[in-house]
Amino acid sequence: MAVISAHSLHSPFSTSPLLLRSPFPSSPPRSKLAPISCSPSSSSPSPLMAPQSEDGRKRFMEFPYVSAPHRDLMVDLFSAMESRLGSYLLPCTLPPDVQYYHNQGSTALASLHIRSGLKPSPIDFILGSWLHCKLPSGALNITSLSAYLSPSTDAPNFLMELIQSSPTSLVLILDLPPRKDLVLHPEYLQTFYEDTQIDEYRKILEKIPEVRPYSSSSLYIRCAVSPTAILVCIETEPGRTERMEEIVRDHVSAIAKEVLGIWLDRCACGGREMGETDRAHLAKRDRVFKSKTIEIDLGSSLPRLFGQEVATRVLGAMREVFSI
Repeated sequence: MAVISAHSLHSPFSTSPLLLRSPFPSSPPRSKLAPISCSPSSSSPSPLMAPQSEDGRKRFMEFPYVSAPHRDLMVDLFSAMESRLGSYLLPCTLPPDVQYYHNQGSTALASLHIRSGLKPSPIDFILGSWLHCKLPSGALNITSLSAYLSPSTDAPNFLMELIQSSPTSLVLILDLPPRKDLVLHPEYLQTFYEDTQIDEYRKILEKIPEVRPYSSSSLYIRCAVSPTAILVCIETEPGRTERMEEIVRDHVSAIAKEVLGIWLDRCACGGREMGETDRAHLAKRDRVFKSKTIEIDLGSSLPRLFGQEVATRVLGAMREVFSI
């Protein structure tokens, strides 16, 4: 749902142990995502959740329509993010009919889980979702995880989306979207994209024979992601579902966990703070970005999939969380 994109629905594709050898032998692998303190209180338990919030979280964490490696990846990433940032996060307050919703014929089903950050904190909110839709060409499954930082820091956000239009066709979007102009701020490019060597993960993934670059049909999305964004299509031979599961388990999972580890260390917990003037400018930019996410990615696709009544309810709840 981070980018449940119009580009996904118009896609030309009918829309664990770390087995990857790290290219950075001097750095310990982060695939287990062991917590590293964000603040002195980061080990404290998160606030108690209301029963309906806990029920919604359990349903969201089922990821019921994807393969076991795909589900395990999403559960691991979301659990790691919650564990690391727990002391900054409030319980999910979405209504039950927004945490889980479907269209009239139950041919489209979705789950949405959002936890806002305490104020003041570096976290604006974290968002996870899954969507399952039965289409004439087959089933479309989209799972996503994103995290938005508050204007107290200008560090990049986190975005991952897996768009699967068949058991043998998958689009991966994995990025730390920048929140500053990289031309005007070369030190920002150096800090978050060059010093971290994050571009190496894209190069590793693109060496797999079944992987090729993917170009979104949305110009806005293409200009909003970073120059190191991983946007790839993974296609295995017809019937080779076990190969797709192998790629997700042994390669996509390892790389996604490494990228999330970089984001947690360098961005969410990096201690980079902004002055009041810069915060106001960044807050304005963030509002535009979130507004475009609603307008471009969700405003047209949700009504078509779920009907106007359900879409209005879900989008209204998201606008409230997004503060737009």
